[in-house]
Amino acid sequence: MERARAVLKKERKKRTEGGHPWIFASEIERIEGEGAPGGLVDVVNHQGRYLATGYWNPASQIAVRVVAHRPVEAMDEAFFAERFRQCEQHRRRFVNGRDCRLVYGEADFLPGLIVDRFGGVLVVQLLTLGMEAHRDALVAALVAVFAPEGIYERSDVSVRALEGLEERTGVLYGECSRIVEITENGLKLEVDIVEGQKTGYFFDQRENRASIAPLMTGWGARSGIRLVEQPADDQAAEADDTGTIAELEERRPVPVNANGKVVTFPYWDGATVLECFAHTGSFTLHACKYGAKKVTCLDVSAHAVETAKRNVERNGFSDRVEFVVADAFAYLRAQAKGIEERMERGKAAAAGSGAKVDTSKPLSGETGRKWDVVILDPPAFAKTKHAVEGAVRGYKDINLQGMKLVNEGGYLVTASCSYHMRPELFLETIQAAAADAGKTLRLIEWRAAGKDHPQILGVGEGHYLKFAIFEVRSK
Repeated sequence: MERARAVLKKERKKRTEGGHPWIFASEIERIEGEGAPGGLVDVVNHQGRYLATGYWNPASQIAVRVVAHRPVEAMDEAFFAERFRQCEQHRRRFVNGRDCRLVYGEADFLPGLIVDRFGGVLVVQLLTLGMEAHRDALVAALVAVFAPEGIYERSDVSVRALEGLEERTGVLYGECSRIVEITENGLKLEVDIVEGQKTGYFFDQRENRASIAPLMTGWGARSGIRLVEQPADDQAAEADDTGTIAELEERRPVPVNANGKVVTFPYWDGATVLECFAHTGSFTLHACKYGAKKVTCLDVSAHAVETAKRNVERNGFSDRVEFVVADAFAYLRAQAKGIEERMERGKAAAAGSGAKVDTSKPLSGETGRKWDVVILDPPAFAKTKHAVEGAVRGYKDINLQGMKLVNEGGYLVTASCSYHMRPELFLETIQAAAADAGKTLRLIEWRAAGKDHPQILGVGEGHYLKFAIFEVRSK
């Protein structure tokens, strides 16, 4: 039986020829033959020339999602197994460790399918009718290629409604523990695959979290701490205790404070760090791993903060982390306002006895704090084009307040995972915030999602994550 064909309009843009995997209903002139919703159709131009094969959903605005640019007989187990082996090969080459995003939808030529691996468990999202229709084949192929202990479905996402599908969750194969431990950059983290956000964890920031390492040390001098050679009599005394001259020669200078006393705290050279929108504390863990002195870990969700606490404990960092359950916007504003109040009182006091100082409201020790590094990793503020204007205000607000809390010459680490917040607009928004804050920013690093989230050139929808590190200086 001849397969149904989607005939594209003559006047459309040539996006399909350029490799874009989405074909909108408005681009299709007609469907020839009988195609089953969720089944494969061949895509041809107005002259009948073959362009691609994809699966079809007449109820969706994205009517066809391309799976190949050459004929495919069926999306059966063999088809999925071959694609999964390609996914695995890519991750083995570029990702250090088993825990990662194994399948990233369109960028892995499997539109509508997400697969994350947490330890021995795979967590999958089936986002489209085409993947839903081939559920049995893809699950069988996942088992054959990856041999997981279990497969858990987290298709509890609103985009399924656009495909005419209900949300679904549950075990698809084997045994799935709700809490799974993973390893990222040498750190241990727990993932809640049942109640955690999205699939349970955000792998896309793995390399970005590692990139903060250079920011975490080199701050001791600001506190008046310096390295000095041990006095000769101390060295002799130590030689009596430990014996050998060779060992003595290997001894390094010791840190001393402004009063000349030896500093025994091992992280004396570390940064003070504020992580907002911390979720389960992934940036906090990396900050501690790379030598931070003290980290404030903040999230509005008490559940997320409790998970962050357990992650901090399992890595032995509890003595360096404080946890705050609060709305990040309100917290940042309160700290910035506290700084302004302290500055105003300081100016008034410096002006002399004739200056009036309003002391009717006592200053709180909980506000007016600053940190060496402020990290902002918020959820998406713009999920549609119509939400961009509001998102710009949101991103400007948190970055404006955030950079006010950075110690002079410190660093603002900021990100956006809103696709509709284009890179140039994101940078313009941060620049506007810097102007209002009276700050000059130096862009130190600009990054996107990690290597287990590849991008197809020409498919802008996959280029969603923006990540930047700025040095912050006052004008």
